[in-house]
Amino acid sequence: MQSVLSSQRMPLLLLGCALALCYKACGVTITTDNANVQAIEFEEAILSCKYTIEKDPNPRLEWKKLGQTHVSFVYYRGHLVGALKARAEMIDSSIRIKNVSRGDSGNYRCEVSAQGDTQVLAEALIHLKVLVAPGAPVCVVPISAMTGTVVELKCREEEGSPASQYRWFKDGTPLLETLTTHSKVRNSSYTINKKSGTLQFNTVAKADTGEYHCEAYNEIGQQKCAAKRMQVDDLNVSGIVAAVVVVALVIALCGLGVFYAQKKGYLSKKPEQLVNLHDLKKVISNTQSPLLSSWSTDCCQHILGHAKGFSFSFMPCAYVRLH
Repeated sequence: MQSVLSSQRMPLLLLGCALALCYKACGVTITTDNANVQAIEFEEAILSCKYTIEKDPNPRLEWKKLGQTHVSFVYYRGHLVGALKARAEMIDSSIRIKNVSRGDSGNYRCEVSAQGDTQVLAEALIHLKVLVAPGAPVCVVPISAMTGTVVELKCREEEGSPASQYRWFKDGTPLLETLTTHSKVRNSSYTINKKSGTLQFNTVAKADTGEYHCEAYNEIGQQKCAAKRMQVDDLNVSGIVAAVVVVALVIALCGLGVFYAQKKGYLSKKPEQLVNLHDLKKVISNTQSPLLSSWSTDCCQHILGHAKGFSFSFMPCAYVRLH
């Protein structure tokens, strides 16, 4: 009985498989020679798209670029549009970009629709990656450093695609990521991060004095920055002690000056107790002697300059001469 049922189901299974194969083969189909295209910037790239149809004589071909937030047409109604309009051409249903730019990187979709076919729509996805050589890196190298301190040198550039890696040089000699007994750089303890571009001295020494530059590189090319000198010196303990002594003496003298002024009462004088030097200057300027008037006016200006900054009561020189 079971064998009879199995023999009856077999034709149905074969018919289902045939229909499925027919649906895939009889409708429009799309293939691509390369679904992942890599091209160097300013060179050409081919976005391949090939299709077959069942019977529709006028299939519709469209190319679209898929952005993160929107979809834009590249080929629409028989014409290239958008950014590729002046830099690309159609080769049958494929697109040839004559000189790619870094902005062309992304996902592209080739779509063909044939309304008269069993399967009316087919599409192929192509990813384009534009390779860009590194730009000139920016290097940060300290001019000077003290022995025994932690010092970090930095190197960075943002143009390379794929992302750049970095290597450092001292006096033209490459610094190895791991020091060996055969390394030309001795008496040094450092760490290089080739991805971030940092060169860190854990305890910098005088032997680390020299000219440093870094090089950014990827599979397309490399660029380097200008060499910069780093001078490493021992800590000047005697100089620091001398500076501390000088600062202490200055503070002490300032304190004595304030104490003396307070004791003499200079800091407690009220504004109305001060000599009205402006009125005195006006009186002296009206004197009949041009020489005395000029000399006295200059003297008063000198006193005014001091009186503005301090609460001291002076006896003007011009006043003494006139009386």
